[in-house]
Amino acid sequence: MMAKIISERLHFIRNHQKQQLADDYVHLRDAVNNDANINANNVGEQRDEIDNIISAEIPNKDRDPILYEIVCKNMIHGPCGELNIRSPCMNNGKCIKKYPRKLVKDTQTGNDGYPTYRRRSPDDGGYTEILKVRGKKEIVVDNRWVVPYCPVLPRCLNAHINVEYCHLVKAIKYICKYINKGSDRAIFSVNRENDEITNYLNGRYICTSEAFRRIYNFEIHDRDPTIKHLAVHLENGQRVFFNANNLH
Repeated sequence: MMAKIISERLHFIRNHQKQQLADDYVHLRDAVNNDANINANNVGEQRDEIDNIISAEIPNKDRDPILYEIVCKNMIHGPCGELNIRSPCMNNGKCIKKYPRKLVKDTQTGNDGYPTYRRRSPDDGGYTEILKVRGKKEIVVDNRWVVPYCPVLPRCLNAHINVEYCHLVKAIKYICKYINKGSDRAIFSVNRENDEITNYLNGRYICTSEAFRRIYNFEIHDRDPTIKHLAVHLENGQRVFFNANNLH
């Protein structure tokens, strides 16, 4: 989805790689020759670029009411912990997704390949929202409970879409592992009244597109040109088949 949205940018980058590398070198050389002061924060990760793409905050309700409603509806985790100890994400009294996250004024890059996104407190300009737990108890949530998202995607699809930034080479497996792991598999049981022992079946889950093609007998894969297997044999060594009529 992201590749489709920013396809023009990807196309430009793909066709101007050498020019971009040269431009970066030229600008850096000019800055050094002109005795320019280079901010240490600009060396390495660009935090502003992360904030322009990924947000982990509740939007301004007056400035963008549509995105505000979508984020409050789809991108708020839980709440869990002391606010809702029965939340599905709780294990041994702790949230397996590590919520609530800590409030930070600026985005910080970490050593594990994932940054600590900007989550401003109400004192630093962050916003809050009142939610109901199980439709009854009202609680106030802040940016500690927001799941990171790209503002473009929830606005287009009105759904929960988590977007993370990976800035280490080893973190690329996070992107590829779900594509290359194959079909989802599950062990499920079939229970009947006349069964004395529960039967366990080993099955696999396929997506709707593959199921549709298999139900209507559409081709799953193709091979061209057509190849026919021929039984190669020595002289007088071909296979002979007998049936009931050949025996009389």
